[in-house]
Amino acid sequence: MGREMDILFHSIWPILKAGILVTIPLSLIAFAIALVIAIITALARTSNYRILNWLFGAYVWIFRGTPLLVQLFIVFFGLPKAGITIDAWAAAIITFSLNTGAYASESIRSSILAIPRGQWEAAESLGMSYWQKLRRVIAPQTVRISLPPVANDFIDLVKGTSLVASITLTDLFMVGQQITARTYEPLLIYSLCAVIYLIFISILMIIQSRLEKYASKYI
Repeated sequence: MGREMDILFHSIWPILKAGILVTIPLSLIAFAIALVIAIITALARTSNYRILNWLFGAYVWIFRGTPLLVQLFIVFFGLPKAGITIDAWAAAIITFSLNTGAYASESIRSSILAIPRGQWEAAESLGMSYWQKLRRVIAPQTVRISLPPVANDFIDLVKGTSLVASITLTDLFMVGQQITARTYEPLLIYSLCAVIYLIFISILMIIQSRLEKYASKYI
């Protein structure tokens, strides 16, 4: 028991440090890019341009229809065969951004479609251009409606970053694997990883809840 407690005590900081220095920054960077991709995709898929609808629809279909791990392997291990060499950080950011962007775009698209057509018509009757209607009338309502599902997409992204250990990126889970290989304590170390992930996610859920309450004030 004393040995296990000693291992646990000395493992907390290395795993937590990897989470702070790799897992969280990777999640934030990838999600910021994913959000831009999601907004562009949602607007393209709600536009009247069929070619845009088809192209972005194909993108969403591919990334929602294939496993994240497979996508990660294609970008990191597959692209070098085509002469495109990408390091682990870039591969992770590209893959997670595209994957999360596909899912978040559907949340945003459905939120746009949930706004009554009369809102568009009322804004148009006031002489607003398409972008003015979008910015002044549609966007504020879309943010409020799409906030919960998009926040859930971010939470899924944070949990999904554990897969980057498979492409040699030393994240929270990779450090846990390294410590497990030295100590032969998989139950103890992996449970510690789970607890740290749970702490990160719990903080995000609290932030999500407060953002939803703030957005609801303007209903």
